[in-house]
Amino acid sequence: MRCPACCIVLDQGQVLVHSALYPMPHGEPGALLPYLPPGVPENPSKRGVSVFDSIRTLFKSLAPAVDFCSIRLQDERSEQIAVRQNVLQPLSTSVDRGAMITIMHRGGYGYAATSDLSAQGLKEAIARARQWAEAATGRFVTDYGKIQLPRPQGRYQSPVSSAPPTATRRQLIDILMEQSQACAIDPRIVDWQAALWTVASRQLYLTADGADAEQDFHFVMPDLRVTANEGADTQSRSFGGGGLYQQGDLGLFFNSGFQGAGKKVAQEALDLLAAPNCPSGKMDLLLMPSQMMLQIHESIGHPLELDRILGDERNYAGTSFVTLDMFGQYQYGSDLLNVTFDPTRPEQLASYRWDDDGTLAEKEFVIKNGRLERPLGGAISQARAGIKGVAAARACSWNRPALDRMSNLNVEPGTTPLVDMIKSVERGVLMDTNMSWSIDDSRNKFQFGCEYARLIENGELKGVVKNPNYRGISATFWRSLKAVGSPDTVEVLGTPFCGKAEPSQAIRVGHASPACLFENVDVFGGQD
Repeated sequence: MRCPACCIVLDQGQVLVHSALYPMPHGEPGALLPYLPPGVPENPSKRGVSVFDSIRTLFKSLAPAVDFCSIRLQDERSEQIAVRQNVLQPLSTSVDRGAMITIMHRGGYGYAATSDLSAQGLKEAIARARQWAEAATGRFVTDYGKIQLPRPQGRYQSPVSSAPPTATRRQLIDILMEQSQACAIDPRIVDWQAALWTVASRQLYLTADGADAEQDFHFVMPDLRVTANEGADTQSRSFGGGGLYQQGDLGLFFNSGFQGAGKKVAQEALDLLAAPNCPSGKMDLLLMPSQMMLQIHESIGHPLELDRILGDERNYAGTSFVTLDMFGQYQYGSDLLNVTFDPTRPEQLASYRWDDDGTLAEKEFVIKNGRLERPLGGAISQARAGIKGVAAARACSWNRPALDRMSNLNVEPGTTPLVDMIKSVERGVLMDTNMSWSIDDSRNKFQFGCEYARLIENGELKGVVKNPNYRGISATFWRSLKAVGSPDTVEVLGTPFCGKAEPSQAIRVGHASPACLFENVDVFGGQD
């Protein structure tokens, strides 16, 4: 049943709200938004091109006579479909649109956000941002009048195949239901879920003096998780390392191996119930890419955020053991460690052409041959610290300011095949897929746990063990890296849930990594 104003759909007792920006489709009962999978070209009039053009005209006429004024408009729609224990969950769809105004004037800095994109709404936001900038003049440690932000021009779009696959919402639900049903292979399987989350996000960045950069993102994030229980023992297993999230069209979903994964993931959860606990002691540790993602994120990514190093995050997210004088000389890891900040890899979750302050995104080594080279800091933090950084100023939404964030932070592949890494191990453990993490507020001492592990003895891969954990210290852990996997071991993964800042911001980040072998690591398991 449709409301007379065509703004609310009532479907099986659920109230589903949609935006006038996306006209209600009439061919699919109960639809919230016109369903077009990520990457499928749409009618521009339905994607708000007229809204963007209107903002261009309004902003040009409203921009004040100040040293610097920008607007960052974000228009995002998201849909989540999930089947839990063979029951379709309520569809979750959101539309979020608004703008952030930033002003720098006479050394002051201010910003204000608004969801009112009318001329009056923008005028009021500009006035608030200017008021804050003027109130802050002379009170900052940093003179913002000396900071020159870029003036980008152009357009970026997530990669789309030449003939992107399409699917109706009903077809996607059927696929999720099929994999959910495939998980229920044993009474000890107590919980399971198959889900697909798609996001289309469009951004426009303008400055009063001519910058005009438009970016069109499409994200595809499949998920399948199974939990098994027997007595006091509970074990979980995830599809794709729990992080097979990328940019592109629905081809990513159909080519991911998701179809057919339900039974396999469920069987691995059952295998963990029957497995012995992981042994404890100092030994070699072979981390697969799904756990390397977490290791990179927590013990390289967060410590290298420049605002954290400068102390901005100390009362919430913490500080960093890294100091400014370490860059260019500190041996962060062994000579085999090469880490890049790379927002240019098209399919990766956090790729873009410009960051949210307009800086051109380029691939940069943050660690090269084990030596610390540069921090994850955007243009403003670079000016504050007097050190080169990267295009890392990012905001999670239109109503948040840009901060220093990871984008795609990757370990570059080495030359050692996986089989050779295994052969080199006399006693060790292979660990796969993060389960738990704990790290101190300077991102130094850590303890991480994984879903799944196998013993390695005398160069051979042996049986499954459960409750695998390891601990270390970021400042020294990476120096124990003794082999880096060849390119065929690389997996491109990511997470949409990197949290930071007050008020909180959860943002998408990507991590691509090969398998990596570390020596003399403190490994421990659960209690028998």
